[in-house]
Formats: sequence, structure tokens, C-alpha cells
Amino acid sequence: MTTRKYKELVEQRTRQTLQKWSQQPAVEERDIYRFLHNLKGTSGTVGLDAVEAFSGNSLLYFSDDNHRSWTEAEWGDYLYPLLELFDEPESTGAVPPQIPGIALSHGSTHQQYEILVIDDDVELVAFLRESLEKQSYYVSIALSAERGLKIFYETKPDLILLDILLPDRSGIDVLNQIIGKAKKERIPIIIISGEHSKEVQKYAYSLGVMDYIRKPVDIDLFLVLIKNRFELKKEWQKSIIVDELTGAFNRKYFNQTLKMLSSDFRRTGRTFSLALLDLDYFKHVNDTYGHLVGDEVLQTFSELVRDSIRTEDTLCRYGGEEFALFMPNTSADSALLVIERIQEKFASREFCAKRENFHVTFSCGITEISERQQDTDKLIDEADQALYSSKYSGRNQTTLYSEGMLTGQRETVLNVIIVDDDPLIRRIITGNFASWEPGNIAGMKVNSYADGELFLKSDWYVPEEKYIILLDGVMPGLDGLEVLEKIRSGYPEVNILVIMLTGRNNQRDIIHALQLGADDYVIKPFHVPELLSRIERLAHRFLF
Repeated sequence: MTTRKYKELVEQRTRQTLQKWSQQPAVEERDIYRFLHNLKGTSGTVGLDAVEAFSGNSLLYFSDDNHRSWTEAEWGDYLYPLLELFDEPESTGAVPPQIPGIALSHGSTHQQYEILVIDDDVELVAFLRESLEKQSYYVSIALSAERGLKIFYETKPDLILLDILLPDRSGIDVLNQIIGKAKKERIPIIIISGEHSKEVQKYAYSLGVMDYIRKPVDIDLFLVLIKNRFELKKEWQKSIIVDELTGAFNRKYFNQTLKMLSSDFRRTGRTFSLALLDLDYFKHVNDTYGHLVGDEVLQTFSELVRDSIRTEDTLCRYGGEEFALFMPNTSADSALLVIERIQEKFASREFCAKRENFHVTFSCGITEISERQQDTDKLIDEADQALYSSKYSGRNQTTLYSEGMLTGQRETVLNVIIVDDDPLIRRIITGNFASWEPGNIAGMKVNSYADGELFLKSDWYVPEEKYIILLDGVMPGLDGLEVLEKIRSGYPEVNILVIMLTGRNNQRDIIHALQLGADDYVIKPFHVPELLSRIERLAHRFLF
């Protein structure tokens, strides 16, 4: 459906609503408010800028919780001028929003630097996020220390902005907890605070923070500083080939080794095998015993593998709890024997935490370079398919890639759910997921609901599946915040990501939503590609 068609649908629905109301004795004020709220978000999304501005200004005269009745003579003065705006010629200066046919580009958005902001000053946080994302950074927000620590350990951001004064714990406590891991992962930490005392600044610097910025923030200097720090980080990354936490080589060295071994095969015919190794249920280890214990498990695993392989073999940390092992002059069958011995050793290794002992296993997929397959990207994909076959078949095992292997054999079903009382918004978002095929899933389902009560009463949740819920903040009956509270109190957070769709001026609802456990928020009106980019970035947390 074209953008023009969506605009025509907005106009048609507006005219039908006003016509319907004109035949009623009166209309409740909260119905007018919700009509304008939806119209503002939808019209801005499809490119009707004048209608968006008019709706936003008109909202100031109405309230969502007022039951006052308005007659046509009263509401008509505010709403009938809307109809004239649809007859105005469109501006040619604005860039039209891209609506239908936008496929999420798997992997493309993850090249952005990710910044974690831990600060409860929501007005400043919203301003910083908007300013940073205009510079193509991706920003995660935590309004409390607890939430900040959770995001830090789960996503490993590229830079952290941390306030000293937080509602639940001191920022210095947070700093003490994360500084060691941040140094090992080379994650710069910048304090941004209204606390200016020399002693606090000295202590923060002594712990290892990179910068200390005083509030109020000069945004122009701030953005230049952030760019400077990322340029410095880029130089660090160029010179580093070893992952300090595990002692394995890093992703950069993985790419270099794969390129070198592939070139050698084309010149000499010397084969090599590639194995991808992934720790089983590692998130459960972190959640149950803490991330420091999780780091210990990673270090022990890496050390055991390196002690079990030859000098010419290369172990790399591929990402998170996933590792890659190159074995030159080794067939896939021979590599299988090596990996199975390592699996047996590691499964017998005992860990101890919280006065209990536990064991960890890993799954593996192996492929071998050949005349048939020399493309490096496809070689990685083959090992990945074999790995997920091992996961799918029960974990703690190794699978050799074969041509008949089902690429769709994945563990996770992803559900995208839109809860919004605006049918056009539901149709726009739903249509854009038709062609999205993220990796590592068994299938994808897209559903939408016109209100929160209808959604909660539906049989929507299956424990083994994953969910991304797009939740409108203002709806009839149960509003978005009430629905969010019920989601977070009644279902495991690990399986559900919630993105709030909210009005630009409602900072109170943004604060409340983040405090209740929303993972992100998108301000209406939004451009669909921006929304989809945010969804893919968040989905990366539990899909890849």
C-alpha cells in the first residue's frame, strides 16, 4: 500500500468520525482527546505534517480523564478546521516517510555504537537520547542503578554515561561494581552529574572513569567529546587482538584468521575445520549465580579449551558465550573427536557458588572448507547451522554440517504483538513485518489487538517463545501503563521486550513506563524505519 493510500485512509477515518459525532447529542471529552492523540501519531507517521501539528496543538484543550460532554457547536470550533488541512497541497520539502515494504536489515543496525545512560533525570535523559541518536548512536536508558546493571551485563554497551545520584543506589556503588569488567571489555565510563565536589571527582577518576562532566551539560561540547572518545576506542580496538576476560583471541583476530586460512586453502589446498562452540543455558548461570560467576565460567572454559588444543589451533571469542575454534590441516571428522573430548572434560568440571555446586555444558557445530564451499560467510553459516542443530537436538553435543541440514531448524519462535487502538497504526506496523526473517528462530508470528483488555484476555503467551510487544500508552479501557504493569507482574521478563509508543510531551508517562520495566519507548509520530531499527536492536538481545 502506498504512502498516498495511507494518507487517504487517515482523511477518510477523520471525516467519518466527525460525521458520526455530528449525529450525536454530545461527545465525551476523553473520546475527543483519544481521537486527537491517535490522529497526531498516525498523521505524523504517514507524512501529514500539518494535520499532526494541528492535532498536537488541539490536544492542549482536552483531557484523557475528563467525562465532560461537548456538543457539536463546542467541539466543532476545534475540529472542523481539520478537514481543510486535507485539501492543502503537500509540501515538497519534507522527506516522505517510508512505510510499506521496509524489511528489517538483519545485522545492519548493529554497527552503531551503543551508549547506556544511567540517570533518573528523565528530561535530561530524553534530551541526550534525542541528541545522540541524531548522531547515529543507539541509546539505552536506565532510570535506576538496578536497571542499569541489568542492561550493562546483558548487552555490553560501547560507552556508559553514569550519574552519581540515583534513586536506589549510589552511582559510586555502581561504578565500583562495573569498573573492573568495563576495563577488561574496554568500555569507557563517563560520569555526568550535578555533584561537583573535588573529592568525588578525584575518587571517580582514581577508580578509572574516563571523564567527569558537570550538569548542566553543554550539548555541543558533549557531542564532540563523545565522538572523540569513540575515535579513541576505535584506535584501541585496532591494536588489540586478545579478549582480556577469557584470554582467547577476539572477533577481529577471528576475521583475520579466517581470511588467512581461506587464502592458504586456495593456494595450497590445505584444509581446515571451523567449530562454533556455545555454552548451554549460560544466561541461567548469570541470572542464578551472578555475572562474576558467569565470568569465571567463561574464563575456565577458555582455559580448558586452550589447554586441550594444538599450538597451531586458534580459539577466538566470537561473541558473548560463543567461541570459534580454527583447526588447520584437520578434517571435520577429526575435529569432531577433539571437540567431544573437550565436551567430556568441561561437563565434568564443577563450579561452586551460593553454597551449591553446578555444572555447565556446551554445544558445537563443525564445518570444513572444501572445493565445494570456499565462501567465508557461508562457511560461518554452515557452522552456525550445525551448532543450532546441536542445540535443537538437546545440547551438550556436536554436529557436523551436512548439505541436507535444515536451515530453519531453530529453537525460538518470535511473536511481534501490536497493542494500539488505532487500526491504521496496527496495519502499518503489521505490514512491515511480513518479510522480516531474523536468524535463530523457528518461526515468526505477528498479531495485533485494538485494546489492552482484549490482549490480556487472549491466550497470547507460550513459555517457550519470545515476544516483542509494541504498546500504545493511551487507549480506552486499560491504558498502556496498566497493561505494562500486568505484563511485568505476571510473566517472565526474560522472554518479553516491551516498547512503549508514547506522545512527545508526556514525560510523566515515559518515566512511569521505564520504571515499570519498559525496555524502550518510541515517540509518536515516528518514521517506520526508525521504529523497525529499534525493534531489531532490542531483539538482538535474545535472538542472536
